[in-house]
Amino acid sequence: MARYIGPKSKIARKFKEPIFGPDRVLDKKNYPPGQHGLTSRRAKKSEYAVQLAEKQKAKYTYGLLERQFENLFHKAARKKGITGENLL
Repeated sequence: MARYIGPKSKIARKFKEPIFGPDRVLDKKNYPPGQHGLTSRRAKKSEYAVQLAEKQKAKYTYGLLERQFENLFHKAARKKGITGENLL
């Protein structure tokens, strides 16, 4: 079974939130990781980009792969109630 074993601070900086718990690196470097992290970004993200980022955050938080996350989503969709709340 695969899981993410890379640098956790880089993921936290990508989303600008402490995904894996408290992280001091967010205080020091409040810009995204990578070569172009300090350059100004596009002001507004598309709706798809926002939804994708939220999905990736949930996957990293719970340590799931795409297929596992998809199966959980289908289980949550079958239940009565709000799918998003059932999923979390």
